[in-house]
Amino acid sequence: MRVLLQRVLEASVKVEGEVVGQIGEGLLLLVGVTEGDQHTDIDWLVRKLVNLRVFDDAEGVMNLSALDADKQMLAVSQFTLFASTKKGSRPSWSKAAPPDVSRPLFDAFVAALQAALGKPVPTGVFGADMKVALVNNGPVTLMLDSRNPE
Repeated sequence: MRVLLQRVLEASVKVEGEVVGQIGEGLLLLVGVTEGDQHTDIDWLVRKLVNLRVFDDAEGVMNLSALDADKQMLAVSQFTLFASTKKGSRPSWSKAAPPDVSRPLFDAFVAALQAALGKPVPTGVFGADMKVALVNNGPVTLMLDSRNPE
């Protein structure tokens, strides 16, 4: 699994003009699933996301996690995180897991994240054409990959 996280002052996702998920200050998570992903990938990502120190402390140093700072998270499924642009000009989506594999794993990811944070995690609508708006704070943008933990 891959998660592109952005530290935001606010973020929202709309489907057909209607806001379906939004947060104030926190993390926007774009989440991609590939074939072979399992619950161990979810466990690693959730543990990393809730404990990653990307929020400022009183001295302005990124020293607080989402748990420490009581921040929100918005999760949006994003199969394009597994695009391959190796050949030609059109991206290939062959590395992205099909919906029957990725949807249950995305749902399990959100459930595990909610349990770890102790609060709801709003989402977009899986498979829908979504419009995501955000105010990036920093900017802080990080890529996490459960197959390549750095």
